[in-house]
Amino acid sequence: MCGIAGIYAKETVPDLRGRISKMNDSIAHRGPDSGAYYIAQGRIALGHRRLSIIDLREVANQPMTSSNGNWNIVFNGEIYNFKEIKEELSYPFGTDSDTEVIIAAVQEKGIDWFLERANGMFTMALFNAATEDLYLVRDRLGIKPLYYFDNGKHLIFASEVKAILSSGLVEAIFNERAVDEYLANRYVRAPYTFFENIRQVEPGTYQQYRKSLSGVTKTYWDLPKVFNMAEEFDEEALKNGLESELKKAIEYRLMADVPLGTYLSGGVDSSYITAVTALAKKDKVNSYTIGFEELNEFEYAQVIADKYGTSHHEILMEKQDYLANWERLIGFKDAPLGVPNEIPLAIMSSKLREKITVVLSGEGADELMGGYGRIFRAPFDYENQKPSESFYDYFIKKYDYVPRSMRDQLINTPIDYRDEFDRRVRCDFEKNPNEENVFRFFHRYHVKGLLQRVDMTTMQTSVEARVPFLDHKLIEYVYGEIPYLLKLKWIDETARNNARHQTGDEYSEVLDIPKYLLREVSYRYLPEEIITRRKVGFPVPLTEWFENLEDLANDLLVNCSWLKEGVVADLIAKSKMEVRAGQILWMFINIELFKKQYFQTDWRW
Repeated sequence: MCGIAGIYAKETVPDLRGRISKMNDSIAHRGPDSGAYYIAQGRIALGHRRLSIIDLREVANQPMTSSNGNWNIVFNGEIYNFKEIKEELSYPFGTDSDTEVIIAAVQEKGIDWFLERANGMFTMALFNAATEDLYLVRDRLGIKPLYYFDNGKHLIFASEVKAILSSGLVEAIFNERAVDEYLANRYVRAPYTFFENIRQVEPGTYQQYRKSLSGVTKTYWDLPKVFNMAEEFDEEALKNGLESELKKAIEYRLMADVPLGTYLSGGVDSSYITAVTALAKKDKVNSYTIGFEELNEFEYAQVIADKYGTSHHEILMEKQDYLANWERLIGFKDAPLGVPNEIPLAIMSSKLREKITVVLSGEGADELMGGYGRIFRAPFDYENQKPSESFYDYFIKKYDYVPRSMRDQLINTPIDYRDEFDRRVRCDFEKNPNEENVFRFFHRYHVKGLLQRVDMTTMQTSVEARVPFLDHKLIEYVYGEIPYLLKLKWIDETARNNARHQTGDEYSEVLDIPKYLLREVSYRYLPEEIITRRKVGFPVPLTEWFENLEDLANDLLVNCSWLKEGVVADLIAKSKMEVRAGQILWMFINIELFKKQYFQTDWRW
């Protein structure tokens, strides 16, 4: 795992070497093992910071140039099947790295040929010195981040926004339209960011730029068109098929020339990954869990650690540790934190860096198999309640984190993004069954916020996180082969009928079994007490700390520009009435902490 940065300009850039060097330095945490850059014509620079995972030798450092001298690459990520791709090429390889396989494939077969075959997580910049074309590429699911600034004169890109700002060519302008978007989703959907003039490269696309800086975007992957709604199937055969695909996805991600371990919360997803990893690895696996005195799942994680003989590490976190790391981590994310558990995850990553460099994590399992039972059952509830509003409007009320009515009463920023995505998603929802729409929405949008979280929390301490449940081949298999009825399964017909008189909040995991087929496969690896317990998530006791948050709100929010005048007391009162009382107030505070850190300095030089 690494960090990349670059500048492509129409004309010569003053102190180009100094600018790319500062960009590299700003993301040194992503790659502490080496740093270098490529410069040409006084207007093109590619920077790279390396975290060595595959082929640790200096010869595998980047930027890397192809054998014919035309192609230059900076690459962040892993290509898990690079050895298979390598067998299809006749290139004179000088390393055992996946980076060289990329540049060899692009030279011999072209970028589209490579992307069609590549299984991995990646962002990369490819510059062809002969044609002067630059390609910015992002992986299918958006596992790795890639941001860019384009004013027609300078194209500046990087793995993190701070590197773009460190170029000295970009002004940091607070994007007020992102406030409503963040409060709804806990992150800002692509292509937008909290910076007015900086965007994200969309997942599953690459952008090609000519030397005139005119650019075109090509989509090379999207979610599968097929979504299995069959009512007749061979459950045993599908169970075996799912197990095989899961095993393949996890074992692909065990490829490393450095020590590797797992997050282990004690839930089904992380426990399953830990089990398969422990069985596949010859050496004892390091596993990690973190919690608070008030809230933790240590006993369940220990059950799996004992069963598979992992070298298990429990990290107990205290309130003062949490509060002390809050602003520091905003400075790594270049955005307000979205989920309270980002802070403990980051602290856990700092701890695991003492022993390992690569960690496997369970993000994506709920989106793949219907793990958020309350909201994945929205189509069933909608059918029974028969409200007058559209299914999209019904669904989005359940999904939005801070309710729309509360946002409208408290903030004074534009709602352009809300309107844009409402139109887009409402149109998408008209094309498919509602059950399918929910899955597609979570894969297209929700999981991206989780990926931003896992990237920041790990890379801030130079750890690479791998997410096997977001293997694109696994997603294609599940969409096409696993019927909806085996993702969310009713206990029996009586339970289904009883659920008609309740809501998902009441009957989920009581009358039905979310992630049913994954749980069935898990019985081959995990104890029943792990499989059948209710989903908890990663709890942080913010509501118990509400008094601390209230003090922060009164200190920070009274005169902030994006809140309506005189609403802080109302915000605190409304937050107290919400089930998510602590987190809602926490999110509002996050925005102002972020704003003060980034927009009171002139980054240009």
